[in-house]
Amino acid sequence: MAVREALSSAFQNIYAEGYPDEDTRWMDDEEILDYSERLGNYRRNSDPRYYKGVEYADTVEALARRRVAQTFAANGITADQIFVNVQALSGGPANNAVYQALLNLGETVMGLNLLHGGHLSHGSSVNRSGKWFKAVHYTIDANEKIDYDAVRALALENKPKLMIAGYSSYSFVPDWKKFREIADEVGAYFLADISHIGGLVAAGVVPSPIGHAHVVMSTTHKSIDGPRGAVLMTTDAAIAKKIDKAVFPGEQGGPHVNVFAALSLTFKLTQTAQFKKLQAQTLKNAKAMADQFTKRGLRVPFGGTDTHLVNVDCTSIVGEDGTKLSGDQASRILDIVGVVVNRNTIPGDKNSMDPSGIRLGTPWITQRGFDEKKTRQLADIMADVLIACAPHAVDTVKKGKQRRAKLDFNVLNEAKLKIRKLATSAGIDFKPTKNGYPHFYYIDDKS
Repeated sequence: MAVREALSSAFQNIYAEGYPDEDTRWMDDEEILDYSERLGNYRRNSDPRYYKGVEYADTVEALARRRVAQTFAANGITADQIFVNVQALSGGPANNAVYQALLNLGETVMGLNLLHGGHLSHGSSVNRSGKWFKAVHYTIDANEKIDYDAVRALALENKPKLMIAGYSSYSFVPDWKKFREIADEVGAYFLADISHIGGLVAAGVVPSPIGHAHVVMSTTHKSIDGPRGAVLMTTDAAIAKKIDKAVFPGEQGGPHVNVFAALSLTFKLTQTAQFKKLQAQTLKNAKAMADQFTKRGLRVPFGGTDTHLVNVDCTSIVGEDGTKLSGDQASRILDIVGVVVNRNTIPGDKNSMDPSGIRLGTPWITQRGFDEKKTRQLADIMADVLIACAPHAVDTVKKGKQRRAKLDFNVLNEAKLKIRKLATSAGIDFKPTKNGYPHFYYIDDKS
């Protein structure tokens, strides 16, 4: 609630192209918030911004940068050694800024194949990264894991200028050290994209790429629980200057100063014991969810998880005519039940438009108070629904043979009631409105 309040503040109204004083990178919170000193310095010396009236914009951006550095300091690297940019509007633009900073058009980038859990901005042919650069992709092996010997061989063959690790659905943490070793061997930069696991890394419950990657990028609205945005981090001063220029003026114009305010608060919260406890429970819940799906006979791709991500292979459900349940069908049916997931490719898929799986994450339910017991109950309800689905094919006039799925109304209704009860027990209630649709609200704001 407090982060959203900061996001909706009057900082929304300020244009502040440029950056705060470089010296603020090495100030602590108390020095940055010494308004008399900072305002005096501003009036004597101005700052690198292209606009005036930005005294307090400087404060919130400097504070956000410093707290990001404090949060992600790890592996013997201190906050003073981390250069931070908080201006990228989201993960895709942040990755594009890295390409602009470190690559020439047409040079080779190497990331995980999109169908195997990679991301659009890691060289997909439908994204700028795949159109403006030569993209080669490593894949998972027969055990649905990354084979680092195969990654090394591919890198030696193609000599990429940039190697990328960090994924959108592959559910295991990369070996940061091995990736850096391969990158050094072929003379490549190494980008760690921790957009999805940023909160887990920040809390120290999974290994950090800080000190291994040349550049670390994370979105701030996923497991970090902050506003929509992204942060870019490096321990190399020369790379930091290139990234700052690539973000502005290279990639975008005026930054969103209200996001800086929200980030300042977000990265104060990430340093609390409460946040670390939340992230540790998020991991426990993901493992419990994957285990429960497996016990119910549903295949979990990649062999499980050691992050917050869980995938389910929906083709485990086969109809009488041999038709298999699709990820799209599963996501739409679960949406009616009251469980929001997304359709997602899994290993073996050939087309991202017709994926075989669904992808889930446990940060949101963990914030709502779910523990392993409630998470297993949720997985059971989902399994009940998916297993009860009856996929089949029908002939249509315009599109030919199409997949459909039937579900017994009693199963559907019982699942909806169970989800409502489970959500309510986690501190959420359903309040009907005049038009009959429910609103969600916290019963006890203190929790």
